[in-house]
Amino acid sequence: QVQLVESGGGLVQAGDSLRLSCAASGRTFSNYAMAWFRQGPGKEREFAAAISWAGSVTYYTDSVNGRFTISRDNAKNTMYLQMNSLNPEDTAVYFCAAHSIPRSISSPRSLRSYAYWGQGTQVTVSS
Repeated sequence: QVQLVESGGGLVQAGDSLRLSCAASGRTFSNYAMAWFRQGPGKEREFAAAISWAGSVTYYTDSVNGRFTISRDNAKNTMYLQMNSLNPEDTAVYFCAAHSIPRSISSPRSLRSYAYWGQGTQVTVSS
């Protein structure tokens, strides 16, 4: 079992930056690929970014590529999402997730690849 807790959300203005954190406990964090998903108002949960267990491989959805950076610190059991140039379309609840298979990053953009989820942190971007 992996327990995940997100933090760092808030209300910001368009063009601002935020850094989200995801603290993990339980099974060995460094063995699991991780991801950020988001769910905007009235929308389905969607993939934002993913990172391999060692941090050497990353994936982004097109709408955040070049603005968001996913990273992890395995010594601190924490994953991050640095979000720059935020716009109102980024308004969503952001969830962190751990892959269901240790040392695998198969289908990184699919919700079904992830077995462990946090409760989410709200990010609101005003125009």
